[in-house]
Amino acid sequence: MLGTSDLAVAAAAATVPDIKLNDGNAIPQVGLGVLRIEDDAVAPVVESALELGYRHIDGAAGYNNEGGVGRALAATGYNTGEQRKKLWLTTKLRDSQQGYDSALSAFDDSLKLLQVDYVDMYMIHWPTPFDWRSGDTWKAFDKLREEGRVKTLGVCNFLPEHLERLHDETGEWPAVNQIELHPTWQQRGVVEFCRKHGIAVEAYSPMARGADLNAGDGVIAKIAEEHNVSPAQVILRWHIENGTIIIPKSVHEERQRQNLDLFGFALTLEEHAAIDKLDGPKRAGHDPMKFTYA
Repeated sequence: MLGTSDLAVAAAAATVPDIKLNDGNAIPQVGLGVLRIEDDAVAPVVESALELGYRHIDGAAGYNNEGGVGRALAATGYNTGEQRKKLWLTTKLRDSQQGYDSALSAFDDSLKLLQVDYVDMYMIHWPTPFDWRSGDTWKAFDKLREEGRVKTLGVCNFLPEHLERLHDETGEWPAVNQIELHPTWQQRGVVEFCRKHGIAVEAYSPMARGADLNAGDGVIAKIAEEHNVSPAQVILRWHIENGTIIIPKSVHEERQRQNLDLFGFALTLEEHAAIDKLDGPKRAGHDPMKFTYA
């Protein structure tokens, strides 16, 4: 028989909707991001999220904490068996290891660190157009998918021209494009292109690392007060209503709880439009045309 806490966790997990992907798989719309958490500190953060009902963990080899994530999964039983089937686990290839053979080798290393037999999604972390290897990398990803060690193939930070080049070389659109996306950097052209081609959009830095909480002369705060929720919940709810997958990061249990508690209120059309108007010309992160990570 389930206890009260077990019922609360089950209810939280059940509340989060799935986003159907172009490959037939379905990803929980809300996940936990683990960027900038040290390897020796990430395990309790992941364990806390799983306890609260998160069933989507978004990591990367370049975060240098896959080992800690793996320890959390092993400690909670989410690395094998029926528990593993309930979890969506993403990791990403280091840009320095793009290419066919190097990607296959890197993936083996990630699996060992994560202590799992497969990942739900493997992603190219940055397009690196100045050193383009995404076509060959994708062929390695396809092999991993054929072997059943990866379910879904995705990319991060790809602009339309990168998506088109990848499609020209492989004949395939990725299932997900994970991009910087928040009220003051909405990337509407990228989002429109992705939707046109059946690519799900996933937002990292969904609150611009906290900067957007104060955007628009108190617009977010006023909406939050109207609904008796936090400004962070307002922004995350805006993403949810846009159909975007989100991976907010927090090392604090209460904020993790709030970031999952997005389904007891809805924005009005006017409130949603007010947040739409916050779009601006400046990103908080890096330029995909120039940047490489790890």
